[in-house]
Amino acid sequence: MEPCTILKDLREKHNWTQEELAGRVLVTRQAVSRWENGETQPNTETLKLLSAQFGVSINTLLGSPRTLFCQCCGMPLTEDGMISREPDGSFNEDYCRWCYADGEFTYPTVDSLVDFLMAHMPNPGGVPDEERRATYTGHLSQLKHWS
Repeated sequence: MEPCTILKDLREKHNWTQEELAGRVLVTRQAVSRWENGETQPNTETLKLLSAQFGVSINTLLGSPRTLFCQCCGMPLTEDGMISREPDGSFNEDYCRWCYADGEFTYPTVDSLVDFLMAHMPNPGGVPDEERRATYTGHLSQLKHWS
């Protein structure tokens, strides 16, 4: 779905006029109209305001142009409900809600996350623990949080 359609659908879902949405994000009604007609797109700061107003991530507002992955555990973030939030309620699209919540990381070290994975991830092939630990550590070391 295109960002212009997403914005219009969200606005209508909230039963707001263009004028009401404009007031909420500190722009003119004409700016909202141009977004909804696909003539322009909101700037970064306005996208943050729209995200807060609608309760959706910026990635969702932009039509999910990229697949997000948690930069702590590597899990794909396929729904807004999986994305972490900052203490002010804004989305932090770098992490899942299980690795980062309210400004705090769940796993203080990569070893603590690997320990969790060792205890909770299935091992149907019977891969030796040392090999599993090395595989997890290798994958995690490629993520922003651990690099």
